[in-house]
Amino acid sequence: MKIYTKTGDKGQTSLIGGTRVSKYHLRIEAYGTVDELNSYIGLIMCQAIDTHHQLLLKEIQDRLFTVGASLATDPEKSKMKIPDLHETDITLLENEMDAMNETLPELKHFVLPGGNTVVSYCHIARCVCRRAERLTVELAGNSFVDERVTIYLNRLSDYLFVLARKLNYDFNVEENIWIPRI
Repeated sequence: MKIYTKTGDKGQTSLIGGTRVSKYHLRIEAYGTVDELNSYIGLIMCQAIDTHHQLLLKEIQDRLFTVGASLATDPEKSKMKIPDLHETDITLLENEMDAMNETLPELKHFVLPGGNTVVSYCHIARCVCRRAERLTVELAGNSFVDERVTIYLNRLSDYLFVLARKLNYDFNVEENIWIPRI
């Protein structure tokens, strides 16, 4: 199978369902940003982190493919069955955050991104996740988007923030807090 099809050479691509749209269409921007996020999640997984976190990040990558498929589908034309998110996917992230927060010091200040390389990757992924969420919310204002997709992205960005804090804690790296200059 050839990886190139040449069908996008003129700046258009197909949604699931066959609809042709420009490559800058909001749906393409949304699922392209989810793909970018997934790549950063893979980068975090490649670092020297706890196996539990690696396994959860692998599951998150799977869910991000589900999110991407949902966003890549023309809701008016596709009859294809695609995977879907479940409430338990969102609950899993919430439970993981709650468990990590039990060991973390109380958050009293804004945290500046950084601490070490893997924590910085978590913050980059968090920012990309927020962008994916903003694009998805905009798309939902114009077209059908399963609300669990938006909720999942919102919760995932929170999870990535808590994961960054937890990894700093695990590596004995002091959080870089923001003290506003007044």
